[in-house]
Amino acid sequence: MTASRTDAPIVYHTGSRSSLGQLYRQHHPWLQGLLRGRLGCGDTAADLAQDAFLRLLNTPRRFDSDEGARAYLSRMAKGLCVDHWRRLDIERAWQETLAVHGEARLPSVEHEQIVIETLCEIDRMLERLPEKVATAFLGSQLQGKPYRQIAVELGVSERMVKKYMAQAMLQCALIEAGFEAGL
Repeated sequence: MTASRTDAPIVYHTGSRSSLGQLYRQHHPWLQGLLRGRLGCGDTAADLAQDAFLRLLNTPRRFDSDEGARAYLSRMAKGLCVDHWRRLDIERAWQETLAVHGEARLPSVEHEQIVIETLCEIDRMLERLPEKVATAFLGSQLQGKPYRQIAVELGVSERMVKKYMAQAMLQCALIEAGFEAGL
């Protein structure tokens, strides 16, 4: 007995409009529900579900089954939630910083969004850096520590701190140039 066409395994290739549309129709409600459960907010869940499919549009993937597609979308949802929560933490820290400096220094809404996006990019960059490199960068740039003090705290030479700083500054330059830095 031969298998009918309806028994054929489902294959999605998100580089194909029709396949992406089929994937969207089949899995969007499920993904949005998953995100709503994790976030407790339907509007944010809807936004992040859309972001997930936009990412699939920009970076095509192939899925050989519904289970494979859902596994990938589930992992993507987890990452999107983490990114969302990190952004909320950054926004909260920014608001606290503004509160300390008073209303006389409030930036425009546009400027504030640019600052928050820049802080998010720096946060992503720091996450990609090795721990000692990130610690050296933060110690130098945020806390104003001299390289000698950072070297003692990290248990490395001052020369190594300079190498760490060069590595971190390269990543900052790549962000400034509009390149997504990959380590």
